[in-house]
Amino acid sequence: MGLQNTLRALADPTRREILELLKTGRMSAGELGAHFDMTAAAVSRHLSVLKEADLIRDTRQGKFIIYELNASVLEEILLWLTRLKGETDDAEK
Repeated sequence: MGLQNTLRALADPTRREILELLKTGRMSAGELGAHFDMTAAAVSRHLSVLKEADLIRDTRQGKFIIYELNASVLEEILLWLTRLKGETDDAEK
């Protein structure tokens, strides 16, 4: 995973919406796709980009692939942005 891949993945509003949906819990591609007016192939491509950026994880359950949010990558980005902005937490003061 690289920062460039992560930021590219986050730049797309559809992918950000997928992350918002996964914030509520694990979902299959079909469940995620039901929220969008696009083909299954387009949803699959968005999921691939998010997976390449390590923003989501997938596991196979029978014939379904279940996706879940990988919050640790988002936490790393938030820490980097906080440092870039020049903010520190109370423990660093």
